[in-house]
Amino acid sequence: MEIERKFLITKIPFELDDYVCRKIEQAYLCTEPVVRVRRDNDDFYLTYKSKGLMVREEYNLPLTEEAYSHLLAKHDGIIITKKRYEIPERDGLTIELDVFEGEYDGLILAEVEFSSEEQAIAYTPPEWFGEDVSSSPEYHNSTLSCGISK
Repeated sequence: MEIERKFLITKIPFELDDYVCRKIEQAYLCTEPVVRVRRDNDDFYLTYKSKGLMVREEYNLPLTEEAYSHLLAKHDGIIITKKRYEIPERDGLTIELDVFEGEYDGLILAEVEFSSEEQAIAYTPPEWFGEDVSSSPEYHNSTLSCGISK
């Protein structure tokens, strides 16, 4: 189960150099239901996500690099590329700050994952977070892969 809130970021008020950064490339084989392949640094996954906005089912299956490359060739739409920074947040949470590249260069989204829907609803984001887009399918990566502009 994935329970997350997502926020638009217009300005990052600190340097990112001190945080863990992962390079992510992902592409979608299908957007309904969501089936994607992802390269996360040197790890590869096939992911299924159910319908939903803040709460939805998510299953990740490991792939070999060869299987990833084979499936990547079958993708539809735009390949999403981004750098994901892991920023520690209060209460043991982590902010996953996605700085998009390529087609969506300039788009920055922050995601925070929670252990319960109640925790997600009670969360007060930091002041530097912008609009809460958790309920907007427009900012799902699967939607972005279809070419919906930022």
